[in-house]
Amino acid sequence: MLNVFDVAQSLVTHIQERYSEDVALIAYYGSYAQGTATPRSDLDFFFIPASERGSEASVQFVLHDISFDFWPISWERAERMAKFEEQNTTIIADCEILYVRSEEDRARFLQLRKTIAELPEQAQTFIAKAESQLREVYVHLYKMSLLQEDDISGCRTEAHGVLNKLVYTLALLNRTYMTRGWGKNREQLLNFPLRPARLEEQIETILRASSCREIRKTCEQLTVDTVAIVMEQRKTHASGPSYPDRAKGFYEEVKGIFDKIRTACEKNDYTTASYWSIGVQDEVAAFLCYFETGLWPGSLEAGATYHSFYHEAGLPDLPALLDPLNLVPLHEAVVRLDQLLELYLQSKGVAINRFNDLAQFEQFLNERV
Repeated sequence: MLNVFDVAQSLVTHIQERYSEDVALIAYYGSYAQGTATPRSDLDFFFIPASERGSEASVQFVLHDISFDFWPISWERAERMAKFEEQNTTIIADCEILYVRSEEDRARFLQLRKTIAELPEQAQTFIAKAESQLREVYVHLYKMSLLQEDDISGCRTEAHGVLNKLVYTLALLNRTYMTRGWGKNREQLLNFPLRPARLEEQIETILRASSCREIRKTCEQLTVDTVAIVMEQRKTHASGPSYPDRAKGFYEEVKGIFDKIRTACEKNDYTTASYWSIGVQDEVAAFLCYFETGLWPGSLEAGATYHSFYHEAGLPDLPALLDPLNLVPLHEAVVRLDQLLELYLQSKGVAINRFNDLAQFEQFLNERV
């Protein structure tokens, strides 16, 4: 019976003899590192090249009908894994080292593990990573919506993508990483404190259903449930300075866009006026949400949610006034918006830097601490 560690030693010896200055570290991970290997298990290797030549040591082979993949991970990629910017953080966190070129290389690698241990203290960082990952789910849902109703193979392929990214999202929300692959990760997944209530049932349906419609519907619902957790966590961990601190300088900057729209209206330039009107209302709404809550609107959040802050402030609805034949109402609304926004921010304690002449501005500069 083949001893996979004999194969590992042959590779290490080969590296020491041929690539002693070109490979920084060799390690293995997966079932052998976790003590769950079976007779058919392969030994999952990786190595970190120290030079361009070191990458050439990569080799894939089958020995005694067992597959081996001796593959390179750059220091840069290892750092991304350690920062939870890529899946498979477990490769760095849970591997067993077979060889290091120097103590400096060992120290650098152990620093990556320290990053993995310390980063979960930054809750907002993980929520942002989860939200970013969750956005990618919608690509698979969109592709699924384009499939024929009887394309079960295509449907299952896209559902696989949905599940893969949702599981990673849930791991990030729980500020951890998946330690094992599909088929072995269920216990960890179902023990997450933050997870959809029907997660186990939904996964079973997605994996076992034979109806494309049922698979798609379940994928969509699981996505909605996960989005709800992300949104709730964003609210839970919202923090920051006071309203005046958050809003400092905002009016002075956005006023330039108001003036751009006014000029476009006066020139009867509907294209410019419409583009900036829609954009500036969305921007003001997003900022008002942030000023009030300390939380930026999420990319997965419906516009109506954060636009409520805009409408509650009594500000005019610019897109509703767009009329290519008559820009006068839009012009009047922008003038009104300019005035109302300044007054509204001042009512919240926001100081506006407005000067009547250059001398007043120069005095302001001289008095700044």
